[in-house]
Amino acid sequence: MRVVSLVPSLTEAVAATLPGALAGATDWCTHPPGLDVTRVGGTKNPDVERIRALAPDLVIANEEENRAPDLDALRAAGLTVLVTEVRSVPQAFPELERVLTACGAPARPRWLDEAEAAWSALPVPASPRTAVVPVWRRPWMVLGRDTFAGDVLARLGVHHLYTDHPDRYPRVPLYELTAAAPDLVVLPDEPYRFTADDGPEAFPGLPCALVSGRHLTWYGPSLAAAPRVLAGALRAARR
Repeated sequence: MRVVSLVPSLTEAVAATLPGALAGATDWCTHPPGLDVTRVGGTKNPDVERIRALAPDLVIANEEENRAPDLDALRAAGLTVLVTEVRSVPQAFPELERVLTACGAPARPRWLDEAEAAWSALPVPASPRTAVVPVWRRPWMVLGRDTFAGDVLARLGVHHLYTDHPDRYPRVPLYELTAAAPDLVVLPDEPYRFTADDGPEAFPGLPCALVSGRHLTWYGPSLAAAPRVLAGALRAARR
């Protein structure tokens, strides 16, 4: 199989399971480090002609990360496109197995079993903390309804305050975010790269957790370590 991946987390999953299967990946596919494949543009603006020239047996994509017109253009070019939908932790495991099987994996990889076991072992949170979870600034955007990252946090005892918002990634003015008085502000390092010097200063008096965006938003091999890594970052914000 020759595979082109348009999703960073799926790129990592295929590379970890089927070394050599990937013919191309996006510019945002940063894992595994040192991945040596043809780059085909971004998740939102893939180079259809470059992908077609790679003659892949399969292009793997995601309904949220990739745009429907780009996927339609790939199909019109005669390519087979597999599109995933992952909006919760339980949904990630069968979707990953479906992708890997389509890519030619002979069996379910061990890392996928380990990831599912890590999440199944989590206790039910006793007293969830409330949070706002910015994913962008200028303008401020936060997690809203029906997101994978929101489900990840809920399973770790963090209830984000815009989980019932009509939009999945609503724009919310900063004064509204601070007025909501959450117990915690969760600041991932992607898609916007929040850092200790860029983000916490906007929320004076509120504990801020700087977390790994890869562990919060990716569904792939990083899922195995995500409960431990994220729980540590959330605990650190209490101090």
